[in-house]
Amino acid sequence: MPQAVDPQSSSIHSPWPQKIAASSKGVIATAHHRATDAGLVILQQGGNAVDAAVAAALALGVCEPAASGLGGQTMVMIHLAATKRTLALDGSSHAPNRATPGLLSNEEQRRGHRSTTVPSTLATLGYALQTYGTLPLARVIQPAIELAADGYGITTLQNSLLRRELPHLRSGSAGGFLLQDGKQPYPVGAVHRQPVLARTLRRIAREGVEDFYKGRIARRIHRDMTRNGGVLREDDLARVPWPIERRPLSCRFEGLRVFTFPPPGAGRMLIELLNILGAFPPAHRDLDTPRGALLLSEVIRRASLDRRDRPYDPNLYPQVDDRRATSADYAQLVARQIRGWMRRGSGETTHLSVMDSEGNAVGLTQSIERVFGSCEAAPDLGFLYNNYMSAYEYEDISHPYFLRPNAVPWASVAPTIIFRGRRPWLILGSPGSERIAPSIAQVVLRLLGGASPLAAVDAPRLHCSLRREVSLEASRMRDDIPRELRRRGFTLRVREPYSFYLGCIQLALREKDVLIGVADPRRDGSARAVT
Repeated sequence: MPQAVDPQSSSIHSPWPQKIAASSKGVIATAHHRATDAGLVILQQGGNAVDAAVAAALALGVCEPAASGLGGQTMVMIHLAATKRTLALDGSSHAPNRATPGLLSNEEQRRGHRSTTVPSTLATLGYALQTYGTLPLARVIQPAIELAADGYGITTLQNSLLRRELPHLRSGSAGGFLLQDGKQPYPVGAVHRQPVLARTLRRIAREGVEDFYKGRIARRIHRDMTRNGGVLREDDLARVPWPIERRPLSCRFEGLRVFTFPPPGAGRMLIELLNILGAFPPAHRDLDTPRGALLLSEVIRRASLDRRDRPYDPNLYPQVDDRRATSADYAQLVARQIRGWMRRGSGETTHLSVMDSEGNAVGLTQSIERVFGSCEAAPDLGFLYNNYMSAYEYEDISHPYFLRPNAVPWASVAPTIIFRGRRPWLILGSPGSERIAPSIAQVVLRLLGGASPLAAVDAPRLHCSLRREVSLEASRMRDDIPRELRRRGFTLRVREPYSFYLGCIQLALREKDVLIGVADPRRDGSARAVT
């Protein structure tokens, strides 16, 4: 197990990244141990939580290309200790100006250059750093540059994803960057270097974020898109998708104050989940019992249904009253319905969390939408484009996320900060699309039930679809849980232990004056502490 704080001294061949860390000086947890190392270096050098989060996010775009990168979008929750302010940075991507509903086929929405929206990750990270960080971009981006130039070791998970998406990668330009000789997945343990991406990152360090949107990088994106039939153009990039500062959604749960991401994110669903669960006694919410698993499955289904039926875009006049789904009265109504029912018996994305010694906290979730995004990359830039054109509504013109020029896509992210008293107690988030809010809720329930931070993240999870299909890590659950779910009318989809499908929680937690970071064992993450 690597102990050094220098990421270059943390062997890329280490098979056991540190999953839990503790310190009074700062902690960070990300979905890849090399990105954790990048953020830790910045904390060690005196940077604050925002500096470290930006460094780690840039590094994740290098060593976790299936999930994020310069071609994607980023959402951030920040708590600033000095001003006692908690805010959400809505770093939504935007549809290109030439995007119209009938323009794309179903396949073009999912893969290829035409599936790409305006990348907003770099604008969001640059804004966060300039507004709330303490270090210059050239310093914070350096670990990502070194990681791209020197390489990182391919993990078992990454090899599996490369093999799974091999036909798409081979048919797209991304294969030239992610496959060995452009043909085969790199084997586990092989060092993957990205000199073209390193060159792009060095230019950003030298010229600044604006070059990506108004300079030479923008012109190269424009040229690549026009050559390959993409919709994105230079004038789309020139608008620069700076993030919007929004007020987080909030609720109270078991004496805690929860702040989570507002629309277009999925914090609404998390608030509704917690409000409904809060209407039941703690004994009924024990996830290791058939009753608790049954309750959670139905609550997830109902909250998912409300989110689908009551879409809301804060940039437009709301089609429905957004406050209904997050109100305590509505939660009580749903809870009564669920009690009656129980008596009758019948992407890809990545997340990181940081806390520093000053009390600042950052939760950052970013994505290129599906695994490996569009599977396309500009040959002289080295990063993957997103495929967020697949995240719009194409049939219902009244839907707030109906595709139109400059529209933002519907997102499922929910980075969350939970207060105990006046200080942040817990910050967490997850990838996993519609599984994000349920994964967060399950970890919170386990923590409040007395589980240690690592045990709460490690514990088996489940998710329920709108069609009452429950995905669950059944081999790590009591065997009467699947039986009871089947008996009550749910269909089951048994997932492997530590399933990639069921999210990947990265959390930071304060216990008195000790900060604890935990990385989910479901992926390649690690947690590190400032020493």
